[in-house]
Amino acid sequence: MPENPTPLPDFTRWPSFPFEGDMRVKQLAAPVEVEPARAGEDATDCVACSTPDDAYIWVSERWRVRAMDRPTGLPMVLILECRSHLDLGDLPNLLAAELGVMTVRLERAIRSLDGVARVHVNRWGDGSAHLHLWFLARPQGRLQLRGTFLTLWDDILPVIPEQQWRENLALVAAWLAEFGGKAIAEPPHIEWESPSTITFASDGENPEEAARPEQQPPEAPRPDAPQPDRPHDQSVTIAGESGAADTPHSQTATHP
Repeated sequence: MPENPTPLPDFTRWPSFPFEGDMRVKQLAAPVEVEPARAGEDATDCVACSTPDDAYIWVSERWRVRAMDRPTGLPMVLILECRSHLDLGDLPNLLAAELGVMTVRLERAIRSLDGVARVHVNRWGDGSAHLHLWFLARPQGRLQLRGTFLTLWDDILPVIPEQQWRENLALVAAWLAEFGGKAIAEPPHIEWESPSTITFASDGENPEEAARPEQQPPEAPRPDAPQPDRPHDQSVTIAGESGAADTPHSQTATHP
């Protein structure tokens, strides 16, 4: 270790910084003359372009929204993509205008979920050439998660229950579908249980007495039902005209 290491920046002392203990600044590598190509620079090799609609949670004519392939530590992490193989600076005026509407609409949909205080919207663009914006929900009351380190905390926090995650995906998809497009994500299906037989009263027997169930010994505890299979990569596309209102006409996507 050098005698005079680079001092740590002030943000390492912020309450939101997720690490503590002895740390040191990495040595800065020399710049390269030619940067490597990003994934999907060629549309024929672009993963986003080749992914079918059923891998998203909501889709429309020009936009799609996808989720992670499994729950993470935050209540919701979604990615907004345009269907066209374009980057942010390549958008024509129509898509550029719709991007603003889609960003506001998706932020409101995520913020409508129970337990969500803020929604962080991020765009980096160093990994994939196909335009994609990240939407990360910051949990209510978790003040330590405020600010720029929310993406790091997402990998540190305990994973939320998968059923809650699927319900949140379905609610966001339904919220967006109020303005157009198609909701792909569905809530977990409920397995209803009902009696398999009907008791009929015999001659002279009181029908009410016959309808009462016989006393049975207490049933043994049922094992937890297996959770549904996880999606490979859910995504939702936000469809709608840029002039549409930003309040849904019904409360379909409002979390109970």
